[in-house]
Amino acid sequence: MRILRSNRWGLRIFLLATIVACGERALRAGSEIPRKPAELTGKWGDQGDGTFVNPIVPSDFSDLDAIRVGDDFYAISSTFQYSPGVVILHSKDLVTWTILGHAVDDVTSISPEMNWDRMNRYSHGVWAGAIRYHDGKFWIYFGTPDEGFFVTTAKDPAGPWEPLQQIMKAKGWDDCCPFWDDDGQGYFVCSNPGGGYAIHLFKLSADGKALVTSSDRIIHQSHGSEANKLYKINGLYYHYYSEVHPEGRVIMMERSKSLQGPWESKQLNHVSKNIDKEPNQGGLIQLQSGDWWFVTHQGTGDWDGRTMVLLPITWISGWPIIGKPGADGIGNMMWTGKMPLTVADSPAQPAGAAFAGNALGAEWEWNYQPRAGKWSLSERPGFLRLHAFRPLKENDLLRAGDTLTQRVLRASENEVTLQMDLRGMADGQVAGLCHLAKDYADVGVWQTGDVRTLNFSRAGKITPGPAIQSSMIWLRSAWDEQGESHFSYSVDGTKYTPFGPAYRLTWSYYRGDRIGIFCFNNQADAGYVDVASFVYRHSTQTGAAQP
Repeated sequence: MRILRSNRWGLRIFLLATIVACGERALRAGSEIPRKPAELTGKWGDQGDGTFVNPIVPSDFSDLDAIRVGDDFYAISSTFQYSPGVVILHSKDLVTWTILGHAVDDVTSISPEMNWDRMNRYSHGVWAGAIRYHDGKFWIYFGTPDEGFFVTTAKDPAGPWEPLQQIMKAKGWDDCCPFWDDDGQGYFVCSNPGGGYAIHLFKLSADGKALVTSSDRIIHQSHGSEANKLYKINGLYYHYYSEVHPEGRVIMMERSKSLQGPWESKQLNHVSKNIDKEPNQGGLIQLQSGDWWFVTHQGTGDWDGRTMVLLPITWISGWPIIGKPGADGIGNMMWTGKMPLTVADSPAQPAGAAFAGNALGAEWEWNYQPRAGKWSLSERPGFLRLHAFRPLKENDLLRAGDTLTQRVLRASENEVTLQMDLRGMADGQVAGLCHLAKDYADVGVWQTGDVRTLNFSRAGKITPGPAIQSSMIWLRSAWDEQGESHFSYSVDGTKYTPFGPAYRLTWSYYRGDRIGIFCFNNQADAGYVDVASFVYRHSTQTGAAQP
């Protein structure tokens, strides 16, 4: 079992870059759907024998974009209402990845609707963006469906990132990407779903932080066209996008000798929702060896979210075909492959207390912007103190502020154990361990007067449990690769008692399930819990790097 401890290291995730052999892409309608390699073996990503299995990251990293800068690789993923926003990933070898940080510390700089006292952006907030390196700086552009487009820059991708600057205030736009031509002129490509999915191209101002609105023109429009990226390769301009065909959402490319057009287009891959789950948003990367790869997400989400996949690019007649080329010259999904790079493993992170230091680990994200002064790592060193306050709606976890979450993994064995000190609890307070989605479930300690009771809740429907006499409690959730979770608890940290019915993890709000810590009080802003530890153990890939 592999252990991920909060605040000690980012989530290590496994990526590869060269892909070989794969089986059939799809079966005809009405035939049995084949099980994927990882479902047969229970192993995802690096297999420890020089090969890999997709998805290389079996977790919710949606709307990916990725680049190479020197010997380093960086990727970003959308974060919707979670804070901090825009998660940033880093790798030295395209195999072992870490969560490096986030680009937006305070998501209320996007909108006050993303604050703990409003919580009004489920399925909205930070959508797809792009990361680029230009003029000695890293640039991240992203959009929200309600507020428009934003940009931030940093000299170091680990931060600090500059305060957000809004470059377009508009509703209904998405999927943006910047591009700087050889003469230094910047451009900005984006989609307008509210305008019939027209794809617009703007010039950027000299500082890259404003659009030249008078330069706006439409360069493409088709059914559901979005997921834009813009590249210049061997003197040709390549506009990457996706659109909806009868087979599903497919990857497309158009190319031209000039940004003025004319453009010719080609489909780059075939898809099946049931089998390959529609690779879609992503970024093209050229290695120093000259090989090309495509980092993407599977756009058809499940309880584990939209997971991270890497596919090879084969250049055929000047087109970057994604996946295994078929007889028709269009690529197909590949589930297994050969790892491309051999480098020394990243050094292990030093051991330490679960909540040591003055900052949470990069793997943590709050559900909305947390309430200042209501959580602390310093009031009791070595513990995370969560102060309870009233939720916006009684007994509704989706309306309770300061819920701290992590992504879950689709591994054959998963086990999260939360240890809490209950001595600071007050009348009306509830605190515990949750799976957070639209149809959420949790097991928590409820205090009524001087009596504490362990209760199970599913979407606000309460199942009472036993009285809790101890001042310390351990709460646990365990789930398998099919996403069936079982809760249990312990009062001594050794013997665990099953509690509550099985819970099937869910997909909702464009997101996979989250595992998290919650604390609120239905009656008053009173009471607190001290979280001693949060330990995530999961079955690891054979030969994968260990923290």
